[in-house]
Amino acid sequence: MMFEAVEELIGEHADLEKQLADPAVHADQANARKLNKRYAELTPIVATYRSWRQTGDDIGTARELALDDPDFAAEVKDLEKQRAELTERLRLLLVPRDPSDDKDVILEVKAGEGGEESALFAGDLLRMYLRYAERVGWKTEILDANESDLGGYKDVQVAVKARGSHEPGQGVWARLKYEGGVHRVQRVPATESQGRIHTSAAGVLVTPEAEEVEVEINPNDLRIDVYRSSGPGGQSVNTTDSAVRITHLPSGLVVSCQNEKSQLQNKESAMRILRSRLLAAAQEEAEREASDARRSQVRTVDRSERIRTYNFPENRISDHRVGFKAYNLDQVLDGDLDAMIQACVDADSAAKLAAAGDAA
Repeated sequence: MMFEAVEELIGEHADLEKQLADPAVHADQANARKLNKRYAELTPIVATYRSWRQTGDDIGTARELALDDPDFAAEVKDLEKQRAELTERLRLLLVPRDPSDDKDVILEVKAGEGGEESALFAGDLLRMYLRYAERVGWKTEILDANESDLGGYKDVQVAVKARGSHEPGQGVWARLKYEGGVHRVQRVPATESQGRIHTSAAGVLVTPEAEEVEVEINPNDLRIDVYRSSGPGGQSVNTTDSAVRITHLPSGLVVSCQNEKSQLQNKESAMRILRSRLLAAAQEEAEREASDARRSQVRTVDRSERIRTYNFPENRISDHRVGFKAYNLDQVLDGDLDAMIQACVDADSAAKLAAAGDAA
């Protein structure tokens, strides 16, 4: 049967329900959170499957009644349509989920080719993500920022966190993981006096934020340097050595933070970014070793891929991975990202469904 695996999940769901009803389980808060998370993941699958089964029984009954009373024929059609919708929903719910979907993220925007114009565009992207987070009710925290002379950003790192619980597939990583890559802009720069359209780019890196228990870092593997913070143009903005640069010797990863006045705060921010990058590297290695059926067809390990173009003269935005195109660039830059992100989610789910079908 198409959904035979669900019976096993129903048993797991019932077992979790019993465990969560036991007060002793909640003495271990970490374990209780883990059980609650899994229970929340399974609940929509179990509810949809039960509706699917019930609709199948109702169709059989309606067909029998329609033999004696033709008025029931219309009800059969309605029930068949409902069952088809439930079938599709259940198929999507059974798509292998990214285990990091519920995680918060650290999002980094870095100016690329194009000089000051690229830095200004990086600032536009940062504002876009901050406005999107505000729209969906997430909390944001600038961890570090290196501003350019004209008010853009050479690079900036921001932590994005969900507030409270959310529906499966609506976590921060689940929505923002498709943003990683090179974003290209076509417009007349503020620095251009001739009115010519220029093309420049900025890079975005999104990594799930790692808990300390997920990434074990040996202090002996770190080289920590301190120096004075600098602002646009290289001028000193602090009279103490509060900026921190951490080098993870085994991997060669380097993280610098100078946003805070306190050396300790900058070190903590740098460690958060380092942990997220190490976790992302470990997950990408696991993805390379995984079977094709479980590998996302949209998210790419190659972070240098040009994923999107922002064309200001035409007010057009295009996502090159999924063929998405819209003429509301101004609204997108104001944080209206849902349609574009959903196009990536849908393409990813379709690819995983196809892969699962091929594997079967």
